Amino acid sequence: MPLNAVGIINIPNAVGSAFDHGVFDPKTRRIFVAHTARDCVEVIDHDAQKHIATLPRFSGVAGAVADDGEVLATNRGAASIAWLDAATLETKTVLKTGARPNGAAIVKRRALGIAACIGDEHETPTLQSFALNDRKKRAVIDLPGRPRWCVTDIAAERVFLCIREPSMVLVASLPDLNPVAEWKLPSGGAHGLDIDHSHGRLYAACDDGALLEIDSTSGKVTNSWPIGGAPDVTFFNPATGRVHVAIGEPGLVETIDPRSGDTIRTATAEGAHTTVLAPPDRLYVISPTHGGLLVLADA
Repeated sequence: MPLNAVGIINIPNAVGSAFDHGVFDPKTRRIFVAHTARDCVEVIDHDAQKHIATLPRFSGVAGAVADDGEVLATNRGAASIAWLDAATLETKTVLKTGARPNGAAIVKRRALGIAACIGDEHETPTLQSFALNDRKKRAVIDLPGRPRWCVTDIAAERVFLCIREPSMVLVASLPDLNPVAEWKLPSGGAHGLDIDHSHGRLYAACDDGALLEIDSTSGKVTNSWPIGGAPDVTFFNPATGRVHVAIGEPGLVETIDPRSGDTIRTATAEGAHTTVLAPPDRLYVISPTHGGLLVLADA
């Protein structure tokens, strides 16, 4: 059975607009959404199921990640990352990055931020790590191709980054970004990425139409499933054990249970290529057609 649609949360100026990555912060129970076309971050109250704030001056914002009440946003239009307080909604600091920062991660206990930068005609793609409370401490490595999304392991000792071409998961140590491995993938266009910490499994959704399960220690591909189009945001739900892959064209969420191999497809809307997972049972689809967030129940 498809996921159940249980509501819509309206966002101002959202109809026909463009969005990118969003995140749920469990500490504040808030959702932060990158509203790329409007250069702002939208804030939604998960419990009240309503939009509560629009935060301006996030140029070309490409993504948001959170950890225990702190949020990191990548400003692709301004070559910077912004560190926010999820409770007060104030910007704590803004740090310069390489050109067009895209994928990101944040580790509060280490005051560590990570940005994967696409680069431009003047700069090669790079992966960068930052001491958020010390502007002088950072590490940078060049990348072999265009970066997509990234995640860290549970100890925040390693970062895993999808590279589009050659399609791979790049592994580097934290915070120094010393290269650990490059795991070439059997499907082209590595894109969305999430991790099952309890079982040591990565889930990488690839543009060529596959979801791959990867051992996060060895890099071995342990399973694969076909998906219904070129993917974007990918989430593993630890509460249900299922993986959700957002596909903007034709507009659906592919849900796969790695334990059984069962797959279901839930129609969303054209252009709805990003989602936000709020465990245990909510998946928010960021949909310009719906004018905000389409709320699905992951029961």
